[in-house]
Amino acid sequence: MKPANIGDRLDQVATPSLLIDLDAFERNLDRMASLVPANGKVRLRPHVKTHKCVEVAQAQIARGAVGVCAQTVAEAEAMVAGGIRDVLLTNQIADASRAARFAALAAHATVASCADDPRHVALLEEAAAAAGTTPGMLVEIDVGQHRCGVEPGAQAVALAQTIARSKHLRFRGLQAYHGSAQHLRDPDARRTAIAASADATNATLAALRNAGLEAEIVGGAGTGTFELEQQAGPWTELQAGSYVFMDADYGRNNAPPQFENVLFVLATCSSVARAGHAVIDAGLKAIAFDSGMPVIVTPKGAVYAGPSDEHGTLDLNGALLTIGARVRMIPGHCDPTVSLHDWLVAVRGDRVEALWQVRARGPAL
Repeated sequence: MKPANIGDRLDQVATPSLLIDLDAFERNLDRMASLVPANGKVRLRPHVKTHKCVEVAQAQIARGAVGVCAQTVAEAEAMVAGGIRDVLLTNQIADASRAARFAALAAHATVASCADDPRHVALLEEAAAAAGTTPGMLVEIDVGQHRCGVEPGAQAVALAQTIARSKHLRFRGLQAYHGSAQHLRDPDARRTAIAASADATNATLAALRNAGLEAEIVGGAGTGTFELEQQAGPWTELQAGSYVFMDADYGRNNAPPQFENVLFVLATCSSVARAGHAVIDAGLKAIAFDSGMPVIVTPKGAVYAGPSDEHGTLDLNGALLTIGARVRMIPGHCDPTVSLHDWLVAVRGDRVEALWQVRARGPAL
């Protein structure tokens, strides 16, 4: 069921819903396009795990992005089905069924995935041979995230050589993403982390060149650090995603990125039975809480005290709220919040201008 119709007023939108402030959204897109111009040495390849929405990806590409990143095969499939023709899967494929699905995409778009083990290479090589396609593959190196990735240097070169020897794969470069640096609160700590990542990446690139291999793509960076990676040198593609929507956790960084909050959860007050408190219809099934509580925008002064499945409790702190009144909130973490909803309600002023389906929502398939 759609939460609204085009032309509806905000008070007609069903809740809980996700609102997109179109004016702020367009300003964020334009600002990123000015910071990472399309004709520059470093390209923008934004991550769709933030929005999972073809219309948003199309708007990013219209402003100069070379393609998109995806985190799941399902996200990549949704983007290709929606007409996006260049998708990098910034993840490893670890089973034959997903490898077959991804190899099939290479018949319709330029696609590549990541590897940090020869088994990833073997899986996609077999699938590509069966599909008659030639997907790309990047070696992921651990530049500080300590999640996925081989050690920079010799291990990365050995894996790149395995890819290059494959008959149905194409070695395209390195994935060098330091995700945990995005929310380091101190700007100097972020700068130090990315400098270390750059050293590891440069050393690996030099080792690749000594082995006769060139990295067409050196991918990484996020909304919290992309300007540092842009200045540092080795990266050729910046994979920032959250800039398009922003969230409360990025706002907690000292010197946060200069983008506006675009994404809001709209809720309705359902109870004011206890003095000084209110209950709204947005809880665990409407908002992600992994990065803390949402920030209440309206009514000003109210604080989100805690969620249950379908309810959220607010401490009013003197704010006035009546049954049926609307509450607008900035989620703590935009990506998983979006994944809880089927639709993005794009508004300009107090009117619904567009409805965008979250086509790639749900589990990581």
